[in-house]
Amino acid sequence: MLDVSSDVRAEIGDEEADRLLAGDNAPGAYDCTSCRTPGDSEQERTSTVLFIGEETAVLAFAHATCIPSQVVTVAEEQLKGAVRSITGEAPAETPAGPPAPRSGGPTPAPRQATLGVTCGLVLVEGDLRPALVVEPSGPIARPGSVGLDDDFLPLLREQGFHPVEDVAVLPAGGTGWSVLLAMGQLHAVLQDSAESGGQNAWWKAHQPLPVSDGWRAAVNKSRTVVVYAAPHGSIGQQPREDLMREALEKAAARGQLVAMSMPLAGT
Repeated sequence: MLDVSSDVRAEIGDEEADRLLAGDNAPGAYDCTSCRTPGDSEQERTSTVLFIGEETAVLAFAHATCIPSQVVTVAEEQLKGAVRSITGEAPAETPAGPPAPRSGGPTPAPRQATLGVTCGLVLVEGDLRPALVVEPSGPIARPGSVGLDDDFLPLLREQGFHPVEDVAVLPAGGTGWSVLLAMGQLHAVLQDSAESGGQNAWWKAHQPLPVSDGWRAAVNKSRTVVVYAAPHGSIGQQPREDLMREALEKAAARGQLVAMSMPLAGT
């Protein structure tokens, strides 16, 4: 049940792509490179994601519902460093293509590469509020940093997000942020750009993300979206909104949750 995009096929070659699709090199059980939760390529549709540096290539796997099969270009040192930090060894270097997956699963890709976004309704001050929960798939380093600290929350606080002490209290707004909804689907979280004078996509969906009728009705009423953010491993993929609320409350109690009320852009 693997998906191999034409871009990935062009990089790894038809022979390797056909082996993957035939199940010869399929990973079986794996950790999704997007949400970091377990997946099984024999039971659910799975995307092949190829991370490429200047000399190194790493083939990883993700739930097809998280991200589509694609090629992601990353800095060579970032790719090598991420693999060393996760596996404790250097990746194989091969200009001709990526290393074959190991029997225990694929070499993990850089965990800071993706921001996971979950839609849900959260009860705030007596109203069901449309919310987005943002959690990166790995630690986020400050630009230019060579350390291993996760600076995701400090960076967001510097950009106007507010620490959350009580999930039942509506977070304050900020300047220059908005959530783009078009034709009833979620497209992006936008941020003002000082360089261009317009707005850039701080997060952009790989393809428009459908939202529930209840979420759409709530956002059309409030014209505001509450955007929560937490560091990697704080929230996880929760199957129900009550479990998501419980995870948000636990993250807030640990001081690991920030939020901002953002205006709605689009319809």
